[in-house]
Amino acid sequence: MSAIGTSTPRLDGPAKVTGTAPYAFEHTGAGEPVYLHPVTATIARGTITAMDVSEAEAQPGVLAVLTPWNAPRLADTSDREYTILQGPEVLYRGQPIGLVLAETAEAARWAQSLVRVGYDQQAHDVAFRTDHPDAYEPEVVNGGHAPTSTTGEMGPAMARAATTGHVVDQSYSTPEEHNNPMEPHAVSALWDPDRSLLTMYDSTQSPHGVASTLAPVLGLETEQIRVIAPHVGGGFGSKGAPHAHDVLAALGAFRLPGRLVKYAVTRQQMFVFVGYRPRTVSRVRLAADPDGRLTAIGHEAWSQSSRVREYVEQSAVPSRSTYAAPNRRTSHHAVPLDVPAPYWMRGPGEAPGAFAAEVAMDELAHACGIDPIELRVRNDPETDPETGRPWTSRRMVDCLREGAERFGWSDRPTTPASRRDGRWMVGYGVAGAAYPHMVQPGTRARVRYEGGGRYRVQVGAVDIGTGTWTALTAIAADALGCAAGSITLEIGDTTLPWATVAGGSSGLSSWGTAVVTAADRFRTRHGDDPEEGAETTAAAGDNPELERYRAISFGAHFVEARVDADTGEIRVPRMLGVFSIGRVVNPRTVRSQFIGGMTFGLSMALHEQSVRDTRFGHVVTQNLADYHIPTHADAANIEATWLDEVDEFATPMGSRGAGEIGNVGSAAAVVNAIHDATGARIRDLPVHADALLEYLPVDQ
Repeated sequence: MSAIGTSTPRLDGPAKVTGTAPYAFEHTGAGEPVYLHPVTATIARGTITAMDVSEAEAQPGVLAVLTPWNAPRLADTSDREYTILQGPEVLYRGQPIGLVLAETAEAARWAQSLVRVGYDQQAHDVAFRTDHPDAYEPEVVNGGHAPTSTTGEMGPAMARAATTGHVVDQSYSTPEEHNNPMEPHAVSALWDPDRSLLTMYDSTQSPHGVASTLAPVLGLETEQIRVIAPHVGGGFGSKGAPHAHDVLAALGAFRLPGRLVKYAVTRQQMFVFVGYRPRTVSRVRLAADPDGRLTAIGHEAWSQSSRVREYVEQSAVPSRSTYAAPNRRTSHHAVPLDVPAPYWMRGPGEAPGAFAAEVAMDELAHACGIDPIELRVRNDPETDPETGRPWTSRRMVDCLREGAERFGWSDRPTTPASRRDGRWMVGYGVAGAAYPHMVQPGTRARVRYEGGGRYRVQVGAVDIGTGTWTALTAIAADALGCAAGSITLEIGDTTLPWATVAGGSSGLSSWGTAVVTAADRFRTRHGDDPEEGAETTAAAGDNPELERYRAISFGAHFVEARVDADTGEIRVPRMLGVFSIGRVVNPRTVRSQFIGGMTFGLSMALHEQSVRDTRFGHVVTQNLADYHIPTHADAANIEATWLDEVDEFATPMGSRGAGEIGNVGSAAAVVNAIHDATGARIRDLPVHADALLEYLPVDQ
């Protein structure tokens, strides 16, 4: 029986539930560890004029206090996110401007509070708006996409639809949201001067990425940094690259060579310098003929960026290929502010962009008097509208129809705000989902035969809680023609063959392709009866099929929303997702990914919002009491299923990525269901009860 496709429990499960799986902060070294806590700026912009560290240095257990005046010098300061403790400039509130090293975490935290800092404070700007005078068109947006695209002529198409068809022209917004994995960012760093080796036990989605990014910053060769990450407690994108805390730990390790320096970012600091989803606004324009066939799609997007480092969500990019239209224009604008640098958060670009586009499609369906599913079916493109290439597989329509049958869509009334169940106003919502298939280049894997029918497979991949240990073992077993129990997998270490990031739903596709390539080459060289110790290392080659075809994963989200007719309280008792991702490697962990992504969408729609105080520049909702996320009571009945298929063009396994697509479109389905329940068309997230008050019935 094939290991791929078999529902397999997590191989790392026993270690995790028994507490024996080591995470970044839990690793130990020779001697007693040292604990780090940063000193952070209390202004949003300006210059440090003085730092009095005398009282902090006098505290029991304090070993060193570093400031911009005595910290080790960095070799490369071109990236201001990593230019830590190198000068007096303050670029955002909460910026690390010093650090304390102490014998206990408590001593370090207490001592940093005693550092007295003087500032020359300057006016700051943290208010995001689309008419910002400094807004500009970036050279590229996240993912390396061009900022604009144009096909046909938008203006005439919109004008014709305004007189003979239907037009939607609305703006939609999403707030700042902060990644909050169960394990915060954490690192334990050790500098060995005798070997000129920096060892970092890091909670990261990319061990090799940490080494290659930090090496030039620290003035080291990549081989002089070893990053170890066997277990990572979630990341959701923010751990896809190193951040300021990694530089802090390295500076601390350089200051106290031979001592293991530990730093776990506090929950409050998770809302500062380790990345977040920036605020976005999308203006979506849709033109359709009387039958609901799109004649034009326009998507103009604005993204909050930072003066520390540019980052622009690619929110309008999905509108280049999701639906068919002969006329199309997309564009992006960056709004630079005195805030920390944004970064990836699950479904970056696609999640806020799909919210806007899929709510707009729902609005168009109502304007046309067409069922929202039928509207999407009528505008399903035969080939990729952006490139003109054929699809490897496009089954959004199948997902919509399968979901409609499972969900009971036919029971939905055609008129909003017309269905009641006691005091609850009931509505159904739907949204499409699309996420690009990506295979990152360069991953290498090693296969070694250890005798007795056993193989050791090594690749510098990482498991961030998604099931990599289990899925890669299955892929290796099938590629080598043995049972999964005959595979010993090694991942999460930069001494292993180079591997790309666990991000963009590309991890398993990239690593699995390398493992299959190495296994095939091993069997070609060594046959079915290899000698003990036989070994082969190989890199995943380019896939020419992805130059001829367009590979995207698709899905459909269905939501039942209930709104209390007296209070406007919103409940979501049912969510259903149907997805097309090619062959499913491990049904158990894939289902977990889908459900997790859909819960993200529920949270995006109704809960998450980082509130930034424009007077002082910082996020005030910097804990999990004020920053709301769903509880078990909020996520009542979430079901996910998928179509049975194999995408032979996408990867050797026939699979595509699954990590992000559950989060793409699900927030729109919630909002569309709220509209169906109440008639309220909400275009700004998250949706709160007060936005629905004017739509509640006056007479009960």
